[in-house]
Amino acid sequence: MSLDDVRRRRALLEAAWLRPRGPKENLLSPEEQALLDTLQAGHPSDGEPNALLPVAQLYLRDIPGLTGPDGADLLQVLWCPLDHENSLPAARLVWRDAASVVDPLVGAPEPADVDHNGNYVPEPCILHPEAVTEYPAPHELPKELADRLAAWAESHPENEDSGRAYYQYELSVAPGWKLGGWGPWSFCDPWPMLCATCGTECRPLLTIGSGEWDGGSGSWIPLEDRVPPAGPIGLREPSNPPMVSVGRGYNMQIYICPESFDHPHLENMQ
Repeated sequence: MSLDDVRRRRALLEAAWLRPRGPKENLLSPEEQALLDTLQAGHPSDGEPNALLPVAQLYLRDIPGLTGPDGADLLQVLWCPLDHENSLPAARLVWRDAASVVDPLVGAPEPADVDHNGNYVPEPCILHPEAVTEYPAPHELPKELADRLAAWAESHPENEDSGRAYYQYELSVAPGWKLGGWGPWSFCDPWPMLCATCGTECRPLLTIGSGEWDGGSGSWIPLEDRVPPAGPIGLREPSNPPMVSVGRGYNMQIYICPESFDHPHLENMQ
């Protein structure tokens, strides 16, 4: 697909969802469905180098604990919006001194090709940094401690989940986009993420989620999305303002080497 195809597809679907429709009435008219099918079909790749898309721009002053190379006060994350190694977009980290950018481009170059669903095309959003406390996933804990936490959860009948599930989904690893924290290991066991240059164990830098939160009882819902209680919970439904989806609703995690910002980063899907 092209970037313009993705924009037209999103605009078409958004307009369709916003207009009223009767029971059993199709979301799209036959003409709209035909246009959607055409947009979804995309176009053959021209094989030329692809421009990168901006994913995140983070000022170190806004993010407690985020550090960069000497002289850098800004981190820009970009990626090629196509599947590369491990079925992930290829990311690039750019550390900058914001004051040194004196002649910015009026219009950024755009990629000719994006993935066939547009899942790697972020919708522009404003970031509202929020500090949270999280803990390792249950399978990263010693068995004795994980068993104690499960017993603790079972002893509190007000918990909607029980045992390890309560700790895992409500207390351990925060879902959504985040800086630092613990790895969202899911469909495989944790393994050391070792720097390919020096062998040092890398640390999580950025997690790119396929949503803001996971639809649990609401312990991870962003502050700006909380509403006054209108029932037992009083929360909105989970949302995905950036419109990014990794794999089948997974997470992409970027790790960096603590020894040098010049060492290549690692990417992982969980």
